Amino acid sequence: MTLLASLKGRLSLPVIGSPLFIVSVPDLVVAQCTSGVIGSMPSLNARPAAQLEDWLAEIRERLDAHDARHPEAPAAPFAINLIVHRSNDRLDHDLALCAKYRVPLIITSLGARPEVNEAVHTYGGFVMHDVINQTFAHKAIEKGADGLILVAAGAGGHAGSLSPFALLQETRAWFDGPVALSGSIATGRSILAAQVMGADFAYIGSAFIATEEARAAEAYKQMIVESAASDIVYSDLFSGVLANYLKGSIANAGLDPENLPAKNRSAVDFSSDRKRAWKDIWGSGQGIGAIQKVEPAAALIARLRDEYRQAVENIPGAATLLRQA
Repeated sequence: MTLLASLKGRLSLPVIGSPLFIVSVPDLVVAQCTSGVIGSMPSLNARPAAQLEDWLAEIRERLDAHDARHPEAPAAPFAINLIVHRSNDRLDHDLALCAKYRVPLIITSLGARPEVNEAVHTYGGFVMHDVINQTFAHKAIEKGADGLILVAAGAGGHAGSLSPFALLQETRAWFDGPVALSGSIATGRSILAAQVMGADFAYIGSAFIATEEARAAEAYKQMIVESAASDIVYSDLFSGVLANYLKGSIANAGLDPENLPAKNRSAVDFSSDRKRAWKDIWGSGQGIGAIQKVEPAAALIARLRDEYRQAVENIPGAATLLRQA
């Protein structure tokens, strides 16, 4: 069975909630899945490592309970993000737990590892790998990934610089498998646009930061609500890799977001107040102008679903295009 076939009838929207470092926890994952979108979290959010098993067991138990109560509308599958770079000394531990709990979808980042893909396929799971260009995309599929997550310009956190139009059209020229598109998607109309462009899923992250279930500081959530695309800074200063951050959080850390130093981290002394990327310098994508309030994840998904349905009904030819996709 293919990934897309396994999801038939399980989604209320063609959406994957992206795994948010520090922010995504079981409460958010369960809320996403029970509302009909694929929920996800990074395995590294569970600290210490032993906590991951507790979280996987909790997610399984809560989703199974939901399905027992609502057999007519089972929850969407969930996903775990694994950093597969060799510097991650937890990979073997976390992968073994994902196999034990038969995590339906694994999202891999920072390198393509055929042995990881094979391990997931052994228990019947699927793998989608996130990429920012065609070089990485080809490597991921050659090494056994089932699908691709295209992280285009405007996405939150570590993001590419290519237009979603360019990245997606070049991918579809050679790959007809599952594709998710990331980059400034925060409305139902944007979800439809991603599908019309050729994606199977919209990959949404920043909008879920401003939800009640997210493990983000209240000031972080409020800054998402109050900010717009012009409040996003694209810099490689804080993690060594180009990423999108909230301008206000950079200013709060004592830096001028309009005049950031060069990439060399030694040019900035964070030691006195221990300001760090993700914990203090907050990631966000450019689509947050659509986020007007902090609300339960179910309410956000309901809003996206209503907007999506209206777009399908009101945009001439949209329904036909979706049937042909």
